[in-house]
Amino acid sequence: MPQIEQLATTYSSQVFWLLVFFGVIFFVIGRGMVPKVMATMDGRDKQIADDLAAAEAARAAADAEEEAWRVHANKQRAEAQAVIAAAKADAAKATDAKLAAAAARLDETLGSAEARISAARAAALGEVEGIAAEAAQDIASRIAGLAVPADEAQAAVKGVLAHG
Repeated sequence: MPQIEQLATTYSSQVFWLLVFFGVIFFVIGRGMVPKVMATMDGRDKQIADDLAAAEAARAAADAEEEAWRVHANKQRAEAQAVIAAAKADAAKATDAKLAAAAARLDETLGSAEARISAARAAALGEVEGIAAEAAQDIASRIAGLAVPADEAQAAVKGVLAHG
């Protein structure tokens, strides 16, 4: 076979050019491009690590700031609660004073009203006794034909009202 016979004559030439191309590719890609790519990847990795560290530091600072804000807000809330409690106490004292004054005025008015009612009741009772005595005299004179003096009729009405 002629293809196999020429293999020995072209074999050394093919090996030579194979080594030349692999050498060129190795030096161009391996020594020229790969270090640039690796440097870019290392730079990117370093940048990412630096960004993550900066983000972590910013988060820690934000957490510390938030905690300080919460402490300050809680302090202000406690102060506000104290002011509210003092205002409620002052308002309760003022209300109690006003209620006491109103109760005193009400008691005074109630006492005078009870006195007026008692006087009106006594006057009404006196009138009722007088009217009842006149009615008793009139009834005794019409029914029985008796003339009852006003003093006796008044005494009889008082006696009946005292028992009833």
